[in-house]
Amino acid sequence: MEFELLGWADDGPTLRLDHERFSYAGKFVMSATGKAVVRDGAIVAAAAFDRDRTDESTLRIRYVTVRRDRQGEGIGSQLLRTIRERAAARDFERVVIAVNNPFAYEAASKAGFGYTGEQTGLAERVMAWPAPDRSGRYREGIESFRDEELPPEASAFIDARETAPPVVDSFPDA
Repeated sequence: MEFELLGWADDGPTLRLDHERFSYAGKFVMSATGKAVVRDGAIVAAAAFDRDRTDESTLRIRYVTVRRDRQGEGIGSQLLRTIRERAAARDFERVVIAVNNPFAYEAASKAGFGYTGEQTGLAERVMAWPAPDRSGRYREGIESFRDEELPPEASAFIDARETAPPVVDSFPDA
């Protein structure tokens, strides 16, 4: 698998994804955000991001999607880690992402993000890097999803989580 940065927000990259294979596919057509993809021959994951509107030193990851038949392989976590490393190399001091389910929460945690205790109006949990108390706040964040109606597999997923998972590697030579 190979990481590819298609461009930062100022570059205006666009990306067409198959809406039947990727969630949020329509969000990637816009040129207002930067884009990065993971390829395994074809695109298997994508992310859109831009500078935070209220803090120039923060990069905000807006959307992450992994092709439906490749979910659960850790690709999203590696993509997030690689983006945050690239952001740090561009002098961003902080990277944030808001997640809306326990599976996305786990993926962001594996990428080194930690729960901030904040929630957005869309019932999303805000996660940030660097995360000084990533391990200490992990259970608080994942348990917060119990406040919502969850499918049985999501509840079982939360039940199986005890501590913050180890942070994954970024893509080689990214």
